[in-house]
This record gives sequence, C-alpha cells and structure tokens, in this order.
Amino acid sequence: MKTHEYFIEKCIELARQGIKDVSPNPMVGAIVTYNGKIIGEGWHKKYGRNHAEINAINNVQDKSLLKKSTLYINLEPCCHFGNTPPCTDFIIKKNIPNVIIGCIDPNSEVAGKGIKKLQENSVNVISGVLDKKCRDLNKRFFKFKNDKKPYVILKWAKSRDNFIAPINQNKPFWMTSEQSKKLVHKWRSEEDSILVGTNTVNLDNPSLTVRLSDGKNPIRVIIDRNISLDVNYKIFNSDSKTIIFNEKKTYNTKTNYYIKVNFNSLIEEMLKELYKLNIISIIVEGGAYTLSKFIQANIYDEIRVFTTKLNLENGIESPNIPELKKISSKKINSDTLDIYIK
Repeated sequence: MKTHEYFIEKCIELARQGIKDVSPNPMVGAIVTYNGKIIGEGWHKKYGRNHAEINAINNVQDKSLLKKSTLYINLEPCCHFGNTPPCTDFIIKKNIPNVIIGCIDPNSEVAGKGIKKLQENSVNVISGVLDKKCRDLNKRFFKFKNDKKPYVILKWAKSRDNFIAPINQNKPFWMTSEQSKKLVHKWRSEEDSILVGTNTVNLDNPSLTVRLSDGKNPIRVIIDRNISLDVNYKIFNSDSKTIIFNEKKTYNTKTNYYIKVNFNSLIEEMLKELYKLNIISIIVEGGAYTLSKFIQANIYDEIRVFTTKLNLENGIESPNIPELKKISSKKINSDTLDIYIK
C-alpha cells in the first residue's frame, strides 16, 4: 500500500514545475486519490491562476468519487480571497472527506486557519507529512513570509588558484564552461531578481537575462551610488525591469526604477525595498567587492561557487567562503559546483 509520504513526494514533484512562473506565490502540487490510486493531479502553474488543489480536483474525471477521496497537497490550502477564491471553500464544496498536508503555510492570512476551517467542516486533516522537505521546496516563500526579506543567493566562479577575475580587466571575462553558463541562466529564470554592482556593469556591460535558457528574465538590480552609469548599457534596455539603488533620488522611467537608500546600511535597505516590491528572491552575481559586502554583513541564505580548471596566477581574490554546510558538490564539464547553505 502506498503511504502518505509517497503521495506528498509526488505533490512536491508536481509543484516544482511551477518554479519559473508562480512567484511570489509558493510552489504547490496536489493529488486526488481513491482507494489508493491517483484519479486527479495538478499544480499551481502561474501566478494569478488556479491553485494546485483546484487543478487537481478539476482533473478528476468521475466527480462522484470525490466524496470518497483523499486530497494530498504539499502546502496548507488557502482560506482567504486573493487573486483567486479560497481553496478550502472549494474542497468543502466538493465534499472531499480527507486532506493530507505536507506543511503549514507561513502566510499570516493562512497559518493554520486553512486546516481549522476544513476541520470545522468535518474534513479529516493530517498535516506535517514530509514537513521539512515541503518547507525546503518553498524556502524562498518561507524566508519572505517569516523574515520579511528576500531569499539571498550569492554566486560566483573562481579559478583553481582562487581568483575571481584578472587584475586590470578591460573586457568581459568568463571562466566557466558553456554548460555551466547555461545552468546559471536557468537559475536566473528561477529567481525574482539578480543583482550586480557598478564595477560589473562598467566592465562587462551584462544583459542579466536568460538568453541560454527558457523562462522569464529576472528583475535586474543595480547598485549605482551616484547614478553614474551610462544609460546606453544593456541593463537599461526593455528586456526586463531594472531597479537602481542610489543615494541621490527616487524616480521612474519607462522600465527603470531609481530608488534612493541610505548607503550606510545599503544591503539592509535594499532588501527592505525589494520586500515592499514583493520580490521574494535575489541572486547576487556581483564582483568580489559586492559579494564580500553581503558575506561581511552575514546577509545571505545560500552560496553557489564554480571552481574552474584555470590558473590565473594573479588577479582579484575570490571571496572567502564562510564555514557553512555544503549540501552538494558536482562536476559540470571541467568545472566543480559547490553549494552551501546556512
């Protein structure tokens, strides 16, 4: 007989398919079973569209089975009106008697209230199945709701002898393999925003888009203290919205948003502003100076580092990786990718 854990694992697999399109909502998958067999499944496909529970229930061919079925879902069903009506109301209306939940929703508008509403309407609820795995799936959403700031990923590449770039660099410089570049572009499509500093823009004139992958371009976040960057740089084009943090003034152009912040507490101020804009994650691809500022401030959740086969012999030293838990290490062509979390 298949266990609750088996079906919640399936919900997680379904949920992951929404990673590029559901933010700032969480990734959610749902399965409807009857006599231990799956009769309907669905996931939250796009922000503002039907939630996973609705898609799974609507996918059931024989609706008469719903009153004898079990609904599995990796995150507690919502019980409030947002872009869509409450999922709890739909579950109750369809007379589904059993609901198995992975983890409780950290959103204060839900946070146990969805479970309570189901129970008050005679629904048998079991929660906490693969709780940690379900929370890990939506680590960005949990961070955003619990700490009121985006999930921060620091990413860089370094040479085998621990340099991040040559000295006196005067043109774009890449160390990683083409396959690693494609992976980085995939990562960009999975995060809400991407950040670099003034020096990176001046040296590389980057696009900060997902040219080598499918998916949406992240919102570009630039640190430009004195608003000195040339507006003809690629990061100011219409491929995506660009936010420019500076200490001069706040104003908007067609796709560019200038926000004045206090540079004495720059990182904290930036994250506060990004939270206000409903941006739940950011990947920092800045140079050594910008990355080190985040590390020194101890403001990050995850670090991803590529180590290449190159020896530069001299250059700008790679930021020091704090003592963190390494959760994975793998080869990508000639590169080694190590991922650390707090």
